[in-house]
Amino acid sequence: MIRCLLITFFVSSALCQTSTNHALLDKEDVQLRLTDSAKGPGFSLVLSRNGTAIVIAVLGLRVGNPIDIKLKDDVELYFNNNITLKITYTHVQESRGFDVSVVWTAPADVRLEDCVNLGLDHWYGGPQQKRQFWPIEKLVLHEYSYITKEADNCGIAEPYWLSSSGVFYYFDRKVPLFVDQNVKEHQAACFIAQVKSPYSSNREQNSLAYNIGIFDDARQAHQYAIAAHLNKPGGMPDERMITNPIWSTWARYKRNINHDVVLKFADEINSYGFPNSQIEIDDLWEVCYGSLTVDERRFPNMKDTVDKLKEKGFRVTLWVHPFINKGCEPWYSEAKENGYLVVSEAGSVETSWWNDNGTTTSHLDFTKPLVQKWYTERLRALQTAYGIDSFKFDAGESSWTPQIPVLQGDKANHPTVITEDYVRTVAQFGPLVEVRSGYRTQDLPVFVRMLDKDSYWSFENGLPTLLTTALQMTLSGYPLVLPDMVGGNGYNEPPSKELFIRWLQATVFMPGLQFSYVPWDFDNETIKISQSMVQVRQKYSTVLTGAAASGAPVVAPVWWADPNDREAQGIWDEYLVGDILVAPVLTEGAVSRDVYLPRGRWRVTETSLVLDSGWHRELPAPLDTLMYFVRETL
Repeated sequence: MIRCLLITFFVSSALCQTSTNHALLDKEDVQLRLTDSAKGPGFSLVLSRNGTAIVIAVLGLRVGNPIDIKLKDDVELYFNNNITLKITYTHVQESRGFDVSVVWTAPADVRLEDCVNLGLDHWYGGPQQKRQFWPIEKLVLHEYSYITKEADNCGIAEPYWLSSSGVFYYFDRKVPLFVDQNVKEHQAACFIAQVKSPYSSNREQNSLAYNIGIFDDARQAHQYAIAAHLNKPGGMPDERMITNPIWSTWARYKRNINHDVVLKFADEINSYGFPNSQIEIDDLWEVCYGSLTVDERRFPNMKDTVDKLKEKGFRVTLWVHPFINKGCEPWYSEAKENGYLVVSEAGSVETSWWNDNGTTTSHLDFTKPLVQKWYTERLRALQTAYGIDSFKFDAGESSWTPQIPVLQGDKANHPTVITEDYVRTVAQFGPLVEVRSGYRTQDLPVFVRMLDKDSYWSFENGLPTLLTTALQMTLSGYPLVLPDMVGGNGYNEPPSKELFIRWLQATVFMPGLQFSYVPWDFDNETIKISQSMVQVRQKYSTVLTGAAASGAPVVAPVWWADPNDREAQGIWDEYLVGDILVAPVLTEGAVSRDVYLPRGRWRVTETSLVLDSGWHRELPAPLDTLMYFVRETL
């Protein structure tokens, strides 16, 4: 039920301005007021719960004092320079929560800014980052353009912040959003709407529109956010892809692939008794980038290659992308002449990516239905000609387009609409699809892969960020997380034996598992440990598929078991899958670790030992051991 907010205005004739003291919510256990800020310009949003009042946000830092109000089915505040503020709320009866809608509108040349007090809470969601810390309250962002982009590994940029106290902020897609966190103000995130690059300069107005959810705890808040705003997958990905590992050519072989290399790779996998979901033929199988045409120097008869792989028990996927390099003819000229390429506001179709190869590239404009049709028909032709099962779709971040891109549809949705349209276009290729970017595409039942991880032990995009990125993606509404390849990509050097094993253990209970570096690159012990870890995954595959089907987080934070557990709210190096708690070793040389168990009694797997909730110090975890616990009782 939408209700008008109860507001009282006091006008001081001496000062000729409006003094603001608005009772937005006045319930027995929750009160929300909008008052003049005590520290300067703007209005304080004061939330009172459990006998405690706190300023959760400051609104309208740059708009001055209101000059008029209107009370209708909602409340509107009017300011100079054609700026308006509209506030409504929904009472969420089933969970005793509230969804408050805040909508600022202003001319395109006006900057709007509201700041949120991060306080003493832990915070979740936010942008995917290369140095992915989690929770995210200590993240430092300086007027950060909130789009999908290659910089910082920001493949997912859902504008969603969730606090451990059950308050969330979710921003409308039309907001030209920038985020300034812990720069202007310590322990604060300022949300700025400004019409400037990378957003379209042709927007007709500016807006800062968002919802504030107020619930008893973070779990209730997030469940409501999924139902009302974020959405959840409308189906299941391929069950075999959940149960068995993917085998990719990328990290082990990079671009040095051909018919013989791929078949030898498949033979090795089978000879060591490992199961598979599929083998993924990565870069470089094309005659040139964007041709979607097999390089017959590498694969003289791709149909024969695929047939032989299928005889060996593998399904086959190909790596593809949304680019066409200049000089990749005749495909580049065809796309340019037909208007299939993204054009910048300056009229250029040229951009760059990691496979420029001394030239420039262009990006297909997936906001055009004709481009979607042209691209998918060419992929279907590959499937028909060679028996390809599906594809791994790379890139998709809006920053790869020529800047500032001129796209189709409402300019207020640019530039991130191209990420959405790309992902929705390719999702039609079925349950084996994997993508690496997402924007408001949580409803699609496809795996979303983490951007490339480095073969490090550190937070510099290394092993610890495997868990923190999984948690960030999950709490941005993407439960079907595909962790990066076991051991990382080895761009600087291949993973060590220890890093490879600990990496594998960390991913065993995640929604997907993929190898490229292989256990037999190390020694027999690594092979044996890896086989046992894959068997553990298969043993608990029904837990994984059940979690994936539920729509709840598959890789859930520890606090999901008890959202009011303050200790659990800050834990980043453990995760839950259903009633299983996973606590991998993430430190080089460690053979033990501390484990925190939330509410309940937890059985140490493969033993009869049962532990109570709380901290358990220095539990043994030699190299062949992944610590995981099954909750027996609440």
